Amino acid sequence: MMRLFTLLSLIVPSAAFAGGYTFIGSLEHSLHIKQHVLTFGLVGLLFVVAGLLYRAKVSGSKNPIIPDVGITFRNIFEAMGQFIYNLAKNIMGEDATKKYYTVIMFFFTVIFANNVVGLIPGFLPPTDNFNTTLALGTFVFLYYNYQGIRAQGLVGHIKHFMGPVWYLAILILPIELISHGVRPLSLGLRLKGNMEGDHLVLSIFSGLIPYIVPIPFYIIGLFVCFMQAFVFTLLTMVYISLATAHHDHDEEHAH
Repeated sequence: MMRLFTLLSLIVPSAAFAGGYTFIGSLEHSLHIKQHVLTFGLVGLLFVVAGLLYRAKVSGSKNPIIPDVGITFRNIFEAMGQFIYNLAKNIMGEDATKKYYTVIMFFFTVIFANNVVGLIPGFLPPTDNFNTTLALGTFVFLYYNYQGIRAQGLVGHIKHFMGPVWYLAILILPIELISHGVRPLSLGLRLKGNMEGDHLVLSIFSGLIPYIVPIPFYIIGLFVCFMQAFVFTLLTMVYISLATAHHDHDEEHAH
């Protein structure tokens, strides 16, 4: 990894990229499609290729249960998957993790990959555009509410917004509605702001001193990419867990 960062800092014409040049810029003008949409699509295509490679790697293994020796493409994928699974199990419980793991892993890997692409000179991360991050936040909002309705029923899900006792509902309901309503905005702004700031810092230092010096900022940038995907995924798990948790609302509202 250190060799990769060193190589990037040596071969890249950082001043051009810091000045705003991107590889997809000309394609954006010719296709009249926004750059963050094109980059997001490119990352999605790479995801399909990576998935096919992983499937071929596992299918070609004599014993898929046994991991490869050393640091390999397959081991990195499986280590990341195991990390997210253990995290989800600690937060949501094993039954809920088995049910929602696919979606949770999708969010983490997609956000992380779209963050990391911004570390490649000549590319802008789609996650530094508010349209991308708001869309992700909105999808989470719709998804956990949908799962809450499936788990609790519409009436049961609405009772989640009314508090533990009926006579406090008139106070708690507006607060809960506002709290849930701003979640897509808060998820989107948090991700967008951090990724935009990280990319700005890297661009500034790459433009001032293009060789060697940017290496620490690449390392910090990789950490920021991971943490922002981690925080987004963590909040998603919390929202799903709260929306689908069963409470004795019927008994409490009867008193």
